Amino acid sequence: MPLDSGPLRIGEFARRVGVNPELLRAWERRYGLLQPIRSTGGFRLYTVEDVERVARMRRNLDAGLSAAEAAQAAIGETRPLDALRGDTVARLLTAVRDYNGAGVHAVLDQSLAAFSLETVLRDLILPALTRVGAEWEQGTLSVSQEHFASNIIRGRLLALARLWGRGTGPLALLACAPGETHDISLVAFGLVLRTHGWRVLFFGANTPIATVIQAVEATEPALAVVTSFDPALLEQETDSLGQLAERVPLALAGPGASDELCARLGVARLDGDLVAAANEVAAGPLSPPRPR
Repeated sequence: MPLDSGPLRIGEFARRVGVNPELLRAWERRYGLLQPIRSTGGFRLYTVEDVERVARMRRNLDAGLSAAEAAQAAIGETRPLDALRGDTVARLLTAVRDYNGAGVHAVLDQSLAAFSLETVLRDLILPALTRVGAEWEQGTLSVSQEHFASNIIRGRLLALARLWGRGTGPLALLACAPGETHDISLVAFGLVLRTHGWRVLFFGANTPIATVIQAVEATEPALAVVTSFDPALLEQETDSLGQLAERVPLALAGPGASDELCARLGVARLDGDLVAAANEVAAGPLSPPRPR
């Protein structure tokens, strides 16, 4: 929560974050969790950065970490992200090459404890999956290794998606085009959208557009998103996509969604950075690309 009134003394700070002063002092003394500044009178004052560290500490404790581990992870999130973008991706790929499921889960556990979900998606999971796909195409990873990585990561993301259809925010329907089987990026998009208060109805891979239309008529969503890696899969559905766009604001996503097709259908296009795309959707109405 923002500190609109500026830095706070320990009593008011404790009230704001919902942790008693004695415990806050213990976290500060034992683990260096808090980094208060000093007033001209020598009083310790706590800032918005301290609020964020306490919030992460509490989330980590709720996730089952020890106090020391929770504090280390909460502090670690404030460090530069170079390690996440480089070393952690490398460790994840090593675990994939070794078929080391425990190793993959350990990297994901550590990253989700130390960084926000949006950061982990943008700087670890999506880049790692891109590398996995590229190495599979180059022949340096086998089909079984690619499937091994995808199934573990997909399962973890879907576990985070529990109850993402609850709430009172606007509803988004997310589906892969008929014939499209890759849905992990769509799950990631929905998770980020959920952080903005949206509700998500997820259909996943290989979804007939006719069934999406039926769901639209039953649920009256604020947005439908259809994705594909293959332009041909979207192109052969232009009539059905046009009918869908008549009923709900529609966005196409994935490498198969071209500006030309979206302009022809009069629908929006979500760019490759799905974290940024979810933030854009949450910020306001989407517009179709202009015809060239």
